[in-house]
Amino acid sequence: MEYILALLSTILDPWVMFGFTAQFIFFARFIIQWVASERSGRVTIPPAFWYLSVIGAIMILIYALHRQDVVFIVGQLMALGIYARNIVLDRAHSKAT
Repeated sequence: MEYILALLSTILDPWVMFGFTAQFIFFARFIIQWVASERSGRVTIPPAFWYLSVIGAIMILIYALHRQDVVFIVGQLMALGIYARNIVLDRAHSKAT
């Protein structure tokens, strides 16, 4: 019983809930990509994928900063650059067509 109460206490911690929310948003991008690919009948990456990537990565970065986890901090910072660049490229391509 003590284990269950400790687990609930951990899960209900606001920072842990924030971290789970960040992971859910980051994961949701794959659902968006999958649905878009199924609809088009080929592999496709819609702009929403990159926006969810940025939002999720920022939230995970905030959580990593709180946890002082240098591995996730560095990883998310590098990934954010790629996600942001893909948004810039997508916008430039959309304007050109």
